[in-house]
Amino acid sequence: MTVTDALLGPLLREDPARPRITHYDDGAGTRVELSGATLANWAAKTANWLRDELDVQPGDPVAVLLPPHWQSVGVLLGAWWCGAVVTEDPGGAVAVLCSADRLAEMDGLDEVAAVSLHPLGGSVPDLPPGVRDHASEVRVHGDNFTPVPVPGSAPATPTRTVTALVDAARARAAELGLTAEDRVLCTGAWSAEGGPLLPVLAAGAALVQITGHPDLSQLARRCAQERVTATVDVPVEGIRTLP
Repeated sequence: MTVTDALLGPLLREDPARPRITHYDDGAGTRVELSGATLANWAAKTANWLRDELDVQPGDPVAVLLPPHWQSVGVLLGAWWCGAVVTEDPGGAVAVLCSADRLAEMDGLDEVAAVSLHPLGGSVPDLPPGVRDHASEVRVHGDNFTPVPVPGSAPATPTRTVTALVDAARARAAELGLTAEDRVLCTGAWSAEGGPLLPVLAAGAALVQITGHPDLSQLARRCAQERVTATVDVPVEGIRTLP
């Protein structure tokens, strides 16, 4: 069992067409909505690519250095799906996935892939020699993924097991009172262990993520449009704010 099997699997069995991630980039003026099935396709492509092209094995560290974004969700779930240890430390990682603006920090590392953060999943143009383009490489990989067995004691982060990470996400969802009817708005960063993404998925809820210098004056209107029931890091009148 992997983190992705445990948290995304039930959502796919219950209602694969239901929106799970809605991403706004206010800087680019874009909105992208992904169903559970579409999210799983991106995650599967990434997992297949990591395993088949980069030879990532269960327990291997994979550095994910990305801002909150719908593509970041596919990368994280793909890495967890193939049993990788997701870390923010590129040193010692068997692969690094980062945004184009951080490539200079990765000089000298062996396996580096740039993630475009393009609203439609486009490629990164004019990459330095030796840097892979995540979007163009994962497209040729399958929309389904079958992980190799991962023991419950295999690490899912540098300090937590798969079981502990999943249990923590479910416990946090229960602590926050999240249910499958919730739509949670977030304008800030995610934690190294996937919060608030993983608790939202654990509850069967949906995440509305705004990045790219969110227009705070429009939050109330956007919350109404997106039927937001809770916010994570910014108060909106009439909507509960999660601690």
